[in-house]
Amino acid sequence: MLRQTTKSALSVMSQQMGDSHRRFLQNMMANGIVDEQDAKTLYQHCCQTHNTQCILDKLDDFIGTINSKLQPMFMQIRKGMSEDSGHQYYALVNMAETDVTRMSSDYTDTELELFRKTMDLIVSSENGKASSTDILNTADTLSTKKLKKSETEHLLNRLVHDKWLNEKRGEYTLSTRCIIEMEPYIRTMYQDQVKVCHICHNIAFQCQICENPTCGIKIHHPCVARYFKGRTEPQCPACDDFWPHEIPEVQQLRSQSRR
Repeated sequence: MLRQTTKSALSVMSQQMGDSHRRFLQNMMANGIVDEQDAKTLYQHCCQTHNTQCILDKLDDFIGTINSKLQPMFMQIRKGMSEDSGHQYYALVNMAETDVTRMSSDYTDTELELFRKTMDLIVSSENGKASSTDILNTADTLSTKKLKKSETEHLLNRLVHDKWLNEKRGEYTLSTRCIIEMEPYIRTMYQDQVKVCHICHNIAFQCQICENPTCGIKIHHPCVARYFKGRTEPQCPACDDFWPHEIPEVQQLRSQSRR
């Protein structure tokens, strides 16, 4: 549905944007989400192909021009951060639909119900993850239709392939694409459970938490790595208590980059 809407929007804007902008948007339509380095490479390619000026630190301005034309179609190329690596990503978002129904053209009602329940498990967990076992058990509680184990496993593989979920060693997390696109829905549906990173102020699932019971702030692992870099006695930026968690290395996080 997102691609169909964007194709229509692209034809409407054909007289309003340069060829380099349209080529960039076409690639975003095809990929849905790209990391910042790929976006810069694509920006260079589009400008070179159509012989227009390319200034790498003006990528956001270039995208802003596209967004100004997408606005009447309630669409936007939105920027967000990977909780795993700290890398920035750009995702094409349908602003007219702020919940899971945006996926209805690709998934059945039963599949969407399981995805919602998987989100429930992830958001309510302490570590922002849901095990495959818990998701398989949830498939037996669906109101629309019970899914077989093989059907559930196939669906989970599709959700990972379509970049809505990440999977590692049998545990599932919300992907960068999902968090960027579903942020309004997540903030509305889970407002009492969702917290934001104290450093970057984005939604935080994969994070470290201050152990002071009167504090309890969350900080993304990449934000932890950057904030505490070089500090021998790290203290919580909110309550000044000692930060007892292992401080990850930025480079190590980047090597684990996933969408």
